[in-house]
Amino acid sequence: MPATPRRRRPVALAAAVATAAALGATALATVGASTASAAEVPLTGYELTWGIKQSYRTYVTGVAAGGFTATDGASQAADNGAFTFTEGAGTYDSTAHTVDLGFKGSLQIVSKLHGFDITLSDVKFDSAAAEVTADVTKSGTTTQDVPLADVTVTQAMTDMTTTLTKEAADVFGSDSYEGAAGDPLTVVKPAASASPSPTATESTSPTPTATKTDTASPTPTATPTTSAPESTSPTPSATTSDAAAAGDVADGTLGWGVKESFRSYVVGSVANGEITASDGASQAADNGIFTFVDATGEYDTDADTLSAAFEGAVNFKGHEGEGEDGGYGLDLTLSDVRVSLDEGSGELTADVTSLGAKTQDVVLADLKAAKSDLTASDDVITVDDVSATLTAAGAEAFGGFYTSGTELDTVDLAVALSDDAKLPTDDESASTGGSTSGGTSGGTTGSTTGGVTGGLAATGSDIPVAALGTAAAATVAAGAGVVFAMRRRRTAE
Repeated sequence: MPATPRRRRPVALAAAVATAAALGATALATVGASTASAAEVPLTGYELTWGIKQSYRTYVTGVAAGGFTATDGASQAADNGAFTFTEGAGTYDSTAHTVDLGFKGSLQIVSKLHGFDITLSDVKFDSAAAEVTADVTKSGTTTQDVPLADVTVTQAMTDMTTTLTKEAADVFGSDSYEGAAGDPLTVVKPAASASPSPTATESTSPTPTATKTDTASPTPTATPTTSAPESTSPTPSATTSDAAAAGDVADGTLGWGVKESFRSYVVGSVANGEITASDGASQAADNGIFTFVDATGEYDTDADTLSAAFEGAVNFKGHEGEGEDGGYGLDLTLSDVRVSLDEGSGELTADVTSLGAKTQDVVLADLKAAKSDLTASDDVITVDDVSATLTAAGAEAFGGFYTSGTELDTVDLAVALSDDAKLPTDDESASTGGSTSGGTSGGTTGSTTGGVTGGLAATGSDIPVAALGTAAAATVAAGAGVVFAMRRRRTAE
């Protein structure tokens, strides 16, 4: 029998973006969109990936001796994995800041042994109702828009928590599924494949693309070592450092991408901005991570402490013409980046300049290394893949776009303890200049400019404004940029 209609539950918006929407309302005239046209903006090209519930898939292919058949644009990942539905189309409501998408593809679930034949089609995701629905054909009867799971909508719309509904329990034949945790749900718009841009140095190493979300940045290559000459007498290990246990840092580099989704947002089709590395800093190719250089500071390998400051600055700029004075709605610079570690825990600090207002010594991230020990090899201390978690001050520095506790890109550190120590490098991925849209390169300044379509980056609410690529979405993001400026100015004051 048809499933009982369920009350659609509105999702409360974050206060920052509600404010951003209000502030961005006047910008509608600037971008030439009327209120009516901005209310519903068409979306296309999205994908939805959801596995229903892993234990259910295991039951179907195991005890039930059945299987899944994905057709009409749907597919299933290898090893009885999750299902992906494609060609998602729908609308973005710029007034309520919600998305409503329907996807192509059908999934048939059959077990002759246990006597069921179920087909899911016309899968939909509605962020306002915070649910995923599908047309369900069972025993020859089709029921439309059956709510299968409640969804906890997140900023990036990736790996969203799902809870199976009573209707899902009825569809999949087990009362125990009602209220049970389903598989995570992801809704993304894959970036179009871009033609590889010519580089001065050819490389066969794969380079992370802008479509990957918040993955760990590539780490520098291992420290080059040379074979020790043969000797019959016992000698210290070739990797043992001759440097003192404590002293001043002679040089060093810090590799950090800030947050990949933020980089994608800045150069994407909404902000239409650019990222510029200067004053010695550089950015890896394909909108990659940043490298800060010329470290100074102190170390103590006995106490496992390290404090280092790095040269270089990175500027994020976007929403041209949408600021309060007709300038940029987003203009953020990070400089004077510093890192401190004490037995594996520490902080990443930087000076933050937003729309001309500078705040010094902002603790952006809490750091946690995999190991507490600091050891030197060939007079170099290397600490890779240090986890970075956004602090409350860091969240404010980003205008509330990300909440405190958000995982940022990992940090890679390498500091030299002597003037002749050789630091690890990553020449294949480093870039001291250039633009992903064909700009010229030069000097030590790297620039990544707009036109690169990234994944679904968040701008401060549970709504993926950055991926919408529309005038209305740009207006909301512009309003968020104004909030950004106001918050930073208050901090500076």
